[in-house]
Amino acid sequence: MAAEDPSVSGVSGRYATALFELARDQKAVDAVKSDLDKFDALLNESADLKRLVRSPVFSADAQAKALAAVLEKAGIAGTSANLLMVLTANRRLFAVTDVIRAYRALVARFKGEASADVTVAEPLSDKTLDSLKAALQSVTGKDVALNVKVDPSIIGGLVVKLGSRMVDSSLRTKLNSIKHAMKEAG
Repeated sequence: MAAEDPSVSGVSGRYATALFELARDQKAVDAVKSDLDKFDALLNESADLKRLVRSPVFSADAQAKALAAVLEKAGIAGTSANLLMVLTANRRLFAVTDVIRAYRALVARFKGEASADVTVAEPLSDKTLDSLKAALQSVTGKDVALNVKVDPSIIGGLVVKLGSRMVDSSLRTKLNSIKHAMKEAG
């Protein structure tokens, strides 16, 4: 299953595939996805948690103790918590965002959904997200799960990656192409 999708490969793909198969057998695919989404949101909100996850300075023991406290406070338990603790014990916690992304891709494929990575300069309103989702659904003919990332460096517009296709309508890219055209013209 992992070999079919380039976003589900390598170390993160192996962990995500094992987690997905376990969650599917336990009929907990959505519960695990919900827990991982919650953890991903915590990571995005907390610079300290991000540092704990990414820094090789912390021992596996220190990471495990801190992570256990975070998981308990967030109400993340069961299979999802076990995966995060295994990643910690195996010194692979730094790969957690890739594991979450790969797990989402596996869930989307399992449900017959397409998954799109969308990068925007600032958070989108629910109405705009619904419009974007509807546009992508009309293109793919499938339900589309959006993974939205905010990156102010794109200035404006958006970048949409759907499978192997990418549309970059960011202002940064447009300005760079104008700058390039001006250099060639001058």
